[in-house]
Amino acid sequence: MDHIPFGDTPLSRCHFYRRVCDLPAVIDPPHLGRIIMPATHVWALMLPGLLGQAIKVEMQSTETELGPIIAHPRSRRWTYLVRPDLPEEDSLFREMFRLNVSIIRSGATIALPSPTDQCVEFRRWVQPPRSFYRPSGLAVLDAIRRCRGVHYRRAALD
Repeated sequence: MDHIPFGDTPLSRCHFYRRVCDLPAVIDPPHLGRIIMPATHVWALMLPGLLGQAIKVEMQSTETELGPIIAHPRSRRWTYLVRPDLPEEDSLFREMFRLNVSIIRSGATIALPSPTDQCVEFRRWVQPPRSFYRPSGLAVLDAIRRCRGVHYRRAALD
């Protein structure tokens, strides 16, 4: 999905997301072609882009399979789509809040890249979905914990 193939429309992209990737995508609003999905059987972790990059490298180095990752260039954030297996614990929310990580759970809405997004300024795939696979939220959480110091050291150098 790095290159938009001829005929790629919000509708065809939604069909791909639904059929191939098991992402409950819909077009909302239709006149803009924005693609969203409710966080039901797919949750997400949204975090600073520098931390997201470090996590990607960390997961690849430990041969942990990556799932879909979305970049939001304007806000410099990344979103990891994950299985909904994170515990609902206040201590986890506090820990992630301190790292500027949002846990997107059931009831929330997740925006997905659309072929109508102008350039790639709104959303683009870092790691596009190719199947129903999503990593465990716990596996991504472990990678966040391993990388948090690396993220802040890199940010201080920039």
